[in-house]
Amino acid sequence: MARRISGGRGGRASEGFRPSREEIVAFLRENPDQAGKRELARAFNLKGADRIWLKDTLREMQDEGLLEKKAKRFTRPGSLPHVVVLDIVSRDAEGLLLARPSEWPDDNGAAPTVSIRPSRSDRARAPGIGERVLAKVFPTGEETGPAYAGRVMKVFEKRREAVLGIFRKLQDGSFRIEPVERRQPELVVDPDFAGNAASGDLVEVEQVSSGRYGLPRAKVLSVLGSLESEKAVSMIAIHAHDIPHIFPPEAIAEAQAAKPATMDGREDFRDLPLITIDPADAKDHDDAVHAAPDPDEANPGGHIVTVAIADVAAYVTEGSALDREALRRGNSVYFPDRVVPMLPERISNDLCSLREGEDRPALAVRMTFAADGRKLRHSFHRVMMRSAAKLAYPQAQGAIDGRPDDRTAPLLDPVLKPLWDAYAALRRGRAAREPLELELPERKILLKEDGTVDRVVVPDRLDAHKLIEEFMIQANVAAAETLEGKRRPLVYRIHDAPSLAKQESLREFLATLGLPLARGAQMKPASFNGILSRVKGSDHEVLVNEVVLRSQSQAAYSAENIGHFGLNLRRYAHFTSPIRRYADLIVHRALIGALGLGKDGLSHGQEERLEEISALISAAERRAMAAERETVDRLIAAHLATRIDESFQGRVSGVTKAGLFIQLPQYGADGFIPVSSLGDDYYMYDESAHALFGERSGKGYQLADEVEVRLVEVAPMAGAMRFEMLSEPKPLPGSKQSFHKARRGRARAQRPLPRGRSRRR
Repeated sequence: MARRISGGRGGRASEGFRPSREEIVAFLRENPDQAGKRELARAFNLKGADRIWLKDTLREMQDEGLLEKKAKRFTRPGSLPHVVVLDIVSRDAEGLLLARPSEWPDDNGAAPTVSIRPSRSDRARAPGIGERVLAKVFPTGEETGPAYAGRVMKVFEKRREAVLGIFRKLQDGSFRIEPVERRQPELVVDPDFAGNAASGDLVEVEQVSSGRYGLPRAKVLSVLGSLESEKAVSMIAIHAHDIPHIFPPEAIAEAQAAKPATMDGREDFRDLPLITIDPADAKDHDDAVHAAPDPDEANPGGHIVTVAIADVAAYVTEGSALDREALRRGNSVYFPDRVVPMLPERISNDLCSLREGEDRPALAVRMTFAADGRKLRHSFHRVMMRSAAKLAYPQAQGAIDGRPDDRTAPLLDPVLKPLWDAYAALRRGRAAREPLELELPERKILLKEDGTVDRVVVPDRLDAHKLIEEFMIQANVAAAETLEGKRRPLVYRIHDAPSLAKQESLREFLATLGLPLARGAQMKPASFNGILSRVKGSDHEVLVNEVVLRSQSQAAYSAENIGHFGLNLRRYAHFTSPIRRYADLIVHRALIGALGLGKDGLSHGQEERLEEISALISAAERRAMAAERETVDRLIAAHLATRIDESFQGRVSGVTKAGLFIQLPQYGADGFIPVSSLGDDYYMYDESAHALFGERSGKGYQLADEVEVRLVEVAPMAGAMRFEMLSEPKPLPGSKQSFHKARRGRARAQRPLPRGRSRRR
């Protein structure tokens, strides 16, 4: 039995005594910022064999669900990270502010409450209810009251208690606010509170009263624009998610005053035939590539690959107005009808765009690969380059496939074929690495001139796409390796392994299909690839792919490295898109400073803020993904609003105890079927089988089922559609066992997979 801990925060045990599990948990609760294996061993004075015992004990506690490991730190399951973005929601009886995390997965249960301490820092002003803050949080250890105490690091711009809606004038002369959120009620506006809004305007309103009877009443605060205007649908998402979209005058002034970079301090790469390969409609080009056989006889069949990335750090200097705004935005946001850029066009589309035939500053990495795809070495260079050609993906692929055009024919032998030869080697290296291989088709919405949907297409996934993706992955790895080798802090792109809870849920589901998954095993991407290969070509292929995808964690940015599970890489950083991602700009500055490539490297002050910056840009990325997804939903709902009562072929994309989410594969958008409308049977939700089963028949509907549905209702501005099921329920594997599990109340609602899945890695 362990000796009782005494003294200090967590105290120390005498040498030769091992702590109990309760003492380990107590230390982690009281010391969230010192919760790694090394810190635990030091706290309890464990040495030699006792350290091996500690490692085994921590692994057992993870397997039993008592601990989770996040960025080399151990935490209790469902706990908050040390730095987190919070929304302040209320005050307690003593007047202290209470907050909850702005992002919290549904499958983690109720979001924890954080009690906000008064800040000791002059940097953070006192926040109020309704505001969003960045805070450091510490577990309280109390059985009652807030689970965490937080100290504010930064207060974001004040969020008004306002909602968005469409101003409508009805035939009787009254005014209503049509909701743009699915759960938002319709509102009534008195004439005195209508302001200068006209019917069809997107408006910002605040609720002024809510009587016992009738609809709540509201007041128009501001008119944001007319829905008849171009790009109106994306404007809803921009305002709903508080996405900065207007550059401050000082940032515009800095961009306009910027002068083209000179050769000072740069190597001359202008004779190297680097080329850009991008989508045909791309307006900025931030990466260029080149490959050639390695002339070194010691590396037979090897290749030298050069990836050049726009040198944004030369124009966006730390602490400038451009830099402050770029951090506030975090990344560019891509809608079907517009782009909200991270940087003004003068920077992103002009000075930093690697235009064909024009001198442009770049940060280049030259990598040497063996014939089997292993990277042997790499080096970074600050250069001046000149793009030899601007090609589109289909154009480059067509040349390789034997269909060169006037532009690609002269490039085929000297430039394109060496690129594809190098990619063949990198592909062998990728196969040996065994990253997670999930084929997720990306749909693209094509719009008419008036901003409405023309059609939805699934672009072909070409080798040209895969070539650029693999080259960029290797450049990102090289950046992380270089900075680690120089012992410099950086922002990593991390992707954690699936949590034990999600592994167990996946294991239960696979058991219903007769597919075993070892319990307590250290999951690797190859484990999932093996499952996917076993069902390839079977009736369960789509279903298993969906469930495996749902079991994965979400990628994020972090100043601490835990590796990238999906790519199966030990170290990974975003380096290749500084025009549209602030994380990449940080990595560029870190490389410039670490390698002595100029005076505009990462400062010590910004190095100390990397934890804070990582939290900010991770939140900005999630915000962008939600806004992009909601915009697609609204566009598709508006497109189908005239097709009420028509039938469609769909697929079950989500199952909850409330009903089924149905995706229309042709459009990539979801609608809902309430469980009450499924028929005469009483349907039970089985979480492990991802299905609804009839109580009497045992038949039902399961995730990924192909079904026929009728469209019965559309709310275009809310992006919502309601369907009626036309397909009969069917017998499902494991239905008896799953049904009884459901009756025992094990089911919890499961959120459907977000539409428009992104390949953001």
